Amino acid sequence: MIDLHTHTTFSDGVLIPAELIRRARHAGYRTVAVTDHADLSNLEHNIVNVLRLAKKYAAFADIDVLAGAEITHVPPPLIPETIALARAAGAQIVVVHGETVTEPVERGTNLAAIEGGCDVLAHPGLIAPQEAALAAERGVFLEITTRKGHSLANGHVAALARSTGARLVINNDAHAPGDFVGPEMRRAVALGAGLSQAEYEACEANSRELAGRLLNLRR
Repeated sequence: MIDLHTHTTFSDGVLIPAELIRRARHAGYRTVAVTDHADLSNLEHNIVNVLRLAKKYAAFADIDVLAGAEITHVPPPLIPETIALARAAGAQIVVVHGETVTEPVERGTNLAAIEGGCDVLAHPGLIAPQEAALAAERGVFLEITTRKGHSLANGHVAALARSTGARLVINNDAHAPGDFVGPEMRRAVALGAGLSQAEYEACEANSRELAGRLLNLRR
């Protein structure tokens, strides 16, 4: 299993990065991305510190670690610039906090994230068909999330991905010890969103492909 969206005490998670990585491995994950909430005030600090940990810890933890950021509640006109700054700071993966139905995310965030070329658009809520089509064109992955609240729009995201060809990944958006779900729950969340077994397997293949590409770039 692969999780490309997690949080530590560097933002609103409850685990320091080392414990988050250990718990992910214990739950059966082979790759984990640490993507704490970020804006222009903390972007470089978070990425640099996780990069330092990943280089030393992953070799002993039997798990691949990606250092990244989840750009969160940044005004849409600044999102493409912030994505570029995250990559310049060393981010190996850039996630953008999408227009979830459970938070007051500014309208236009989904489009700005896709146009800015993020890797994953997290919990994009009631994403528009045109935006999902653009994500398919630009190679931006849309997220099916196991996280309560954010998962309310999973069915909408799954349906638009099917109709537009946008590619999906499944993430936990983990903040706490119990947030790394096992394979049966991952599958249940996917099927509950309306995906077929084949589409669920495609999601997992997408995660493997994206993680493999990002890890190869790192090396």
